[in-house]
Amino acid sequence: MAALALVLGACGSGPTGSDQGLKGADQQVQGKDDINPVEVSKLKDGGEFKWPVDSLADNWNYNQVDGTVASGARMISAVMPNIFVQKADSTIELNKDYLEDATVTSQDPQVITYKLNPKAKWSDGAAFSWEDFAAQAKANSGADPAFLTASTTGYEDIDKVEKGATDQEVKVTFKKKFAEWKSLFGPLYPKALNATADEFNKGWVDGPKVTAGPFKIGTIDLTGKLVTVVRDDAWWGEKPKLDKITFRVIDRTALADSLANGAIDWYDIGSNVDLYKRAQQTPGIKIRQAVTPDYNHLTFNGAASAVMSDAKVRTSVMQGIDTATIAKAILGPIQPDPKVLGNHIFLLGAKEYKDNSAVAKFDKEAAKKGLDDAGWKLDGDVRKKDGKELAIRFVIPTPNPTSDQVSKLVQTQLKEVGVKVDIQAVPSADFFKAHVNVGDFDITSFRWLSTAFPISSSKSIYALDPANVNQNYGRVGSDEINKLFDEANSELDDTKRADLANKIDSAIWASGHQLPIFQSPGAVAVRENIANFGAVGFANNPYDYIHIGFTS
Repeated sequence: MAALALVLGACGSGPTGSDQGLKGADQQVQGKDDINPVEVSKLKDGGEFKWPVDSLADNWNYNQVDGTVASGARMISAVMPNIFVQKADSTIELNKDYLEDATVTSQDPQVITYKLNPKAKWSDGAAFSWEDFAAQAKANSGADPAFLTASTTGYEDIDKVEKGATDQEVKVTFKKKFAEWKSLFGPLYPKALNATADEFNKGWVDGPKVTAGPFKIGTIDLTGKLVTVVRDDAWWGEKPKLDKITFRVIDRTALADSLANGAIDWYDIGSNVDLYKRAQQTPGIKIRQAVTPDYNHLTFNGAASAVMSDAKVRTSVMQGIDTATIAKAILGPIQPDPKVLGNHIFLLGAKEYKDNSAVAKFDKEAAKKGLDDAGWKLDGDVRKKDGKELAIRFVIPTPNPTSDQVSKLVQTQLKEVGVKVDIQAVPSADFFKAHVNVGDFDITSFRWLSTAFPISSSKSIYALDPANVNQNYGRVGSDEINKLFDEANSELDDTKRADLANKIDSAIWASGHQLPIFQSPGAVAVRENIANFGAVGFANNPYDYIHIGFTS
């Protein structure tokens, strides 16, 4: 998964942008996109596409713990290889630019044989080879904790990576079965990146040293807070329609004005009412909507030194938070009757979805009793234990209207059960790397962007390895959750795997790990003359950078 700071405000009904409001994820047609599809030959050749981001990449190594922020991932995917492509309906397709074939060639042990496209080369001239796969598998396996990887899932199950008939044939043998094996090796990196822990962790902080995509780096301007990627003449695949994509840091509060004055070409409306209304009023702008694997939540810190280290305290605090009221306050003006999310792994509309949230259901009296039982007794307006106040630090990025609104609603609600909430606003550029990633919060809130691999992509968030927390920023977990993830990821039967995933979800709720609030309506504001881009559904991993273009 990738993490994204919150966007507030909703949208009109998809392509029409009417005042009737947006449909929720549970009311939309699943698996569709809304991207103004136009045959590539009919598009203008060239042009600059101006793309707003919250921040520049904290690390251009997506597999490193600081590299998973969505803004950075969007830049990385334009210049680095994704060997599989995620489609709008969450199906997975081989990326023929990089792979000729990928097949299960043995069931027991499980062996995957990859045949690389012989034309695929890194920007330094080296051909893709089995050694790139071997180095990436080793670095992300968790065998050496010095490699600060965002996720060891799947890689830890690999026994060996070997050369096949040629250097461009890769044989990956698993020591235990891994169902969602297509989630691995994307993005793929050259072997040099994974050679040492120092190179893995720090070598690509300032920018990629080698690329292999339809675009290459043009400029990385830390002062101007922008990155440009330009067509790579060495690219062996279909030529991109755009000359250049400019990723520019734009404050959330400035998005609407930036779109209106031409500084950017689109923005993600998320749950922001103002962004929605401004898009409706801006000439030449279209509101597009599709079901998006993107949801808003609260993460709780359960580390041993944290004020909410006790699971009973965390679940009781959750019971004091009325997520339905928060969802209505945020989305109500543009999405009638927004639904709260009751599952951490499956999203609304998925056939596997079940609401497993009973343990954290809003109930002020149950919250009070739970906190009493945990030893936090009401003393005036605030609960205390051993003379210490139950004061929770809620860390949010700024400027960010949604985060500000969510934190204040939580603050008001928890005051009613005797919990003090101190809101700490930090610069957006520092939010993840200096606070979320290192556990510097009691509660925080952002958006998770899920993938077509909901179970394996969730393991790094909810399983707990004290030696490497991966994306488990709240340091909450249990042996039961770890065991269930191992069982689910090795289960090849889809129905059985989904049942195990819902057992995992129930255990996550009981642990007081995260409190999902609502799923994004999936709406974006984009210029009418932009084709093959908009509300892409699941097709954001990677985006189809090659076919984005202008109709005029």
